[in-house]
Amino acid sequence: MIKANERIEPLGSGISMIVSDMFHFSTDTILLADFAGADKAKRAVDLGAGCGTIPLLWARDNKTCEIAAVEIQSECCDMASRSVRMNNIDNITVHNADLKELKGRLSFGYYDLVSCNPPYKPDGTGIKNPDCEKLLARHEESCTIDDITLAAKNLLRFGGRFCLCQRPERLTDILCSMRKNDLEPKRLRFVQQRKGKPPKLFLVEGRRGGKPGGLIVSDTLYIEENGDWSDEMKKIYGSYKEGYYE
Repeated sequence: MIKANERIEPLGSGISMIVSDMFHFSTDTILLADFAGADKAKRAVDLGAGCGTIPLLWARDNKTCEIAAVEIQSECCDMASRSVRMNNIDNITVHNADLKELKGRLSFGYYDLVSCNPPYKPDGTGIKNPDCEKLLARHEESCTIDDITLAAKNLLRFGGRFCLCQRPERLTDILCSMRKNDLEPKRLRFVQQRKGKPPKLFLVEGRRGGKPGGLIVSDTLYIEENGDWSDEMKKIYGSYKEGYYE
């Protein structure tokens, strides 16, 4: 079940996952899973699912939700599939697929919730990592934000939710792309390491077919307070906080 250079990390409530030095979960992933909140969803998709952290967290908290994990990298899909089998989870399906080519693989207009933790840097910016896996994870090499929002639009039913996290410098790009693809931004939350520091991340939710306007900006989420994790971060991490990665 476990290959060389892999290890098992806990996700709480008896659920664990297979990770490696190359493929593992980050704070951003955990925050997005919590922000998206699949506890009431009947059908959900995670685009760019990596080694399956968000689908596993959703399945942990909602055993009846039909969950699809979409990931273009075959090694990640193999790890996610083995984690699903290891935990005897029967409501996750892993799809080794390009999110730009989902027609005929997943049902369009069917899902209540779509999430994505996308590459943070536009293609053509910054120093590209020569490692292919890290390049795909950090740069829009295989898909753009417009590709992601279009895929979410196609997958969601009317009124369905799309949730995403990104760096603050990409906020305008994200909101414009969401609105262009009929995913009206309705909820926005910034994340700061601690008070006095600029935001390091934002979380946003859009509604498929939502009426324009009405964006709610939630209170800032602080990761640290008084030299320790904030009370909210402790609540979010809960019993799987030992699996935390920078």
